[in-house]
Amino acid sequence: QSTWGHSQKTFLAFLVRPTNFKSFQYRLASTVVQSGNLIDGKKIAEVIRMEIKKDVEDLKTKYGITPGIATVIVGQRKDSESYVNAKGKAAIEAGMYSKKVKLNEDVSQSALLDVINQLNTDDKIHGILVQLPLPDHINSEVILSTINVTKDVDGFSAENIGRLCLKKGHPFAIPCTPLGCMELLKRSGINPSGKHAVVLGRSDIVGMPMANLLIKSDATVTVCHSKTENLEEHMKRADIVIAALGKPEFVRGSWLKEGCVVIDVGINSVPDKTSSKGYKLVGDVNFEEAKQVASKITPVPGGVGPMTIAMLLNNTLNLAKATINRKN
Repeated sequence: QSTWGHSQKTFLAFLVRPTNFKSFQYRLASTVVQSGNLIDGKKIAEVIRMEIKKDVEDLKTKYGITPGIATVIVGQRKDSESYVNAKGKAAIEAGMYSKKVKLNEDVSQSALLDVINQLNTDDKIHGILVQLPLPDHINSEVILSTINVTKDVDGFSAENIGRLCLKKGHPFAIPCTPLGCMELLKRSGINPSGKHAVVLGRSDIVGMPMANLLIKSDATVTVCHSKTENLEEHMKRADIVIAALGKPEFVRGSWLKEGCVVIDVGINSVPDKTSSKGYKLVGDVNFEEAKQVASKITPVPGGVGPMTIAMLLNNTLNLAKATINRKN
């Protein structure tokens, strides 16, 4: 168990209140999950999903509200179909209402916008997710910006990102993967306050919101990217490393500070003749080297990946709770 003192309260208060409602601070519990120096994302995600299921039951009992999520998929991509099905299954298992809208590859942009607008006005839907990528003839930015900010379950809208960047801002939803990384830290007893964190990657989906979450948790943050000079020097100073580059096993163990914490967001397939599939999944960090140096590290797979869907459910629940304040 960790003892964080006063700074812990600040860190937890931010994470458990990703939206501005006062009466329903969703408790992403302070349970610390120990697995040696491995941060077991699968186990932590299971704990969170059980907590969410209980909160969903409470919301139904007390207020007659069933959190609802709609996923919109365009085309026949098998990977997208798999992701959407997994999200829908997880929502149903948590006791939520799940709606899947499947559209043909040649659907017009205006027709897709009509679908989004219908979901925006559907009281049964609290979160809307459009599965990317979309076909080339559709402007993804236009589609995503049409989602009502109070139903932006991915937390990618300009307003939600803007709220995240404000010192005292409370977004309606926080991007799922960065929020999942923060939960991995918290549930492993790691408080970022006062620590030097290095975020590798500056994408809108992971790197930039990750940096802002760490700043809100009182970490000193360095964002490194493809143009960063003397990368190894920055890495050597890092107490916490968040790797989100998309480069297989890019980060070497010799770059790391002894006792640091490594959260590996990357998931890459590399050839593996010993595997029946002909490949294996690896992260952006050389795991075998890094685990000899780091005090805690996420494996790939089984680290960050399971947390993303858990945080999607968390966001859906919070968006549903937020409707109560708007009605009162």
